Amino acid sequence: MAKSGYHHGNLRRALFDALADAVIEVGPAGVSLRDLARRAGVSHAAPAHHFGDKRGLLTAFAADGHRLLAASLNQAGASSGGDFTEIGLAYIEFAIERRAHFEVMFRPELLRRDDPELLDAARESSASLRSGAAGEASAIGTRDAQAVMIAAWSLVHGFATLWLDGNLPTELGPPQQLARRIAHALEPPTPPRSTT
Repeated sequence: MAKSGYHHGNLRRALFDALADAVIEVGPAGVSLRDLARRAGVSHAAPAHHFGDKRGLLTAFAADGHRLLAASLNQAGASSGGDFTEIGLAYIEFAIERRAHFEVMFRPELLRRDDPELLDAARESSASLRSGAAGEASAIGTRDAQAVMIAAWSLVHGFATLWLDGNLPTELGPPQQLARRIAHALEPPTPPRSTT
């Protein structure tokens, strides 16, 4: 939640906190710098002075989101021994727990797509999915790790979006539990053991 005021040097974080609240309330496109300044308890000129314009602020926020996503995916990979399902579940968890970031990160029409900070951060988050996909591709016997990554990303991103938009009935259970159920349903069957 945004705080009223900020300590010197924390303007970026104060504006990010205000932006996160505003995105949940009005969506990324509805955000205004004047409202964010009010929420953060700073002068009306502060957001523009620090980020240039709304696009600059959203771009920096998206880059922050990609770095946070990369950290979440890397942690899931490290703690699970590289289990691709756990990496995918970490993606869904990130989307739900950091909805404001998730809502901004994948809206290229609102961002400076050629921003070096954003490009570096996006490469960092996609590298986590790529490394997991390479291992999964090997496990399922395909050389097309890129296709595996796109398929997995489509699945987890689509699931997260459906959940956040209220299109999946909550009676189906908590999102992580439901996502794990789907992942298990998509696993290839184990070949029967030979009895000879």
